[in-house]
Formats: sequence, C-alpha cells, structure tokens
Amino acid sequence: MKLHIGNKNYSSWSMRPWVLMRGTGIAFEEVMVRFDGFAPDSRFKQTMDAVSPTGKVPLLDDDGLMVWDSLAIAEYLAERFPEKQLWPADRAARARARSVCAEMHSGFAALRSACPMNIEASLPEAGALALRDHPAVRTDLARIAQMWSALLAEYGGPMLFGSFSVADAYFAPVVMRLRTYALPVPAEVAAYMQRLVEQPGVRAWIEGALAEQDFRDFEEPYRLHR
Repeated sequence: MKLHIGNKNYSSWSMRPWVLMRGTGIAFEEVMVRFDGFAPDSRFKQTMDAVSPTGKVPLLDDDGLMVWDSLAIAEYLAERFPEKQLWPADRAARARARSVCAEMHSGFAALRSACPMNIEASLPEAGALALRDHPAVRTDLARIAQMWSALLAEYGGPMLFGSFSVADAYFAPVVMRLRTYALPVPAEVAAYMQRLVEQPGVRAWIEGALAEQDFRDFEEPYRLHR
C-alpha cells in the first residue's frame, strides 16, 4: 500500500492515517507530495490531480484501489485489517468513537482556522490572542477538553478508548495545535496529550515534521520566516 501525504509540519489530514498505520504496524510506502501552493498549476495540485479525484491528500493506494479522505481511509483499514482492532471492540464504545471522529471531521472550524497545525513552531502569543478574540475558539477548546476528560474517565485510559485507536490518531493533529499555541487544558487532558505524543507513530511523525525544514508562507499566518 502507498499513502500519499503532504508536508508533515502542516498537513493535519495527512497525519491521521499515517500515525494510525504506523502506530498499529500496518506496512505502507509513504509518498510525500510537498506543498508548493494549491492553485491548479501548482506542482502539488498537478501531482495529486493525476491520482486522486479530489486532488487532495491523504490518498491511500492499495494495489490500484484509491481511497481518499482520512475518515474513509480509517474505515477501509479497519475492514482490511480486522486483527489490528482499529476501532474499539465493544459496540457502544465503537459507536462513540465513530461519533467523536465524525465530530472532528466536520467540526471545530474555529480552532482549525485560528490555529492551523504547525508542529515546528511555538506560537503561544497567537494562541492567547485567538482565545481572547474568538469566542468560537474558546467554545471549541472547551468541547475538546470536556470530550477527552469524559472519555478518559469512562474508559480508564491511557488512550481515549483504552488502547490506541482511530480516535487517538484522529485527534493527534489537535494535540499538535494545543501544544504549538499553548492552549490551556485540564491536567488529565495534558497528561493524555503527553502520552499520545509518546506513541511511536506520533513521535515518528513529529520527528519527520521537524526534519523537513520547509517554510511555506501560505501556511504561516503568524510568521514571515522560521
């Protein structure tokens, strides 16, 4: 299998299936398509338009079967590798895990807009301004903290549903945002974030992001240079 991804420092949607596969031992070949812009004539768009109907990352190629969209990829992998138990085994827990992933997939627009993923950067001042000036960011942060705290209490940790699952992979980019922008969270949430960062797949992605040394100005609303 091949997984097409964008820059590890910036591409939150690429991060989700990558850390899921790496963290659960699903073998794949990484195909990096670095961002150079998203206009039709950009190299990124031309490359992805040739293989994906959406022209976006991530894209999973399983021997010619193309699966796009991070949530569809997660569902496909769960069916393809049932022994990996990518979703919780319990039906109720599985339904809840799917619900929170779908909520992430379609929600938290304010947080994603005000605090784009930028693993290499440290932007506490930008985070403080986002919280001060955007009530919707405060609402998103409160919902995330409440969600994670409730799941950790109910399922006992160390991950959201006990063991590492699609849900943890899906919220890994959110953890990256909270760290970059130093957004305040309760102690149990901060502890979960640290445990997730220490997961092998997440740690490997972070190391890759730090090694890229790519500064993309169109992904940098808060800096003019590194």
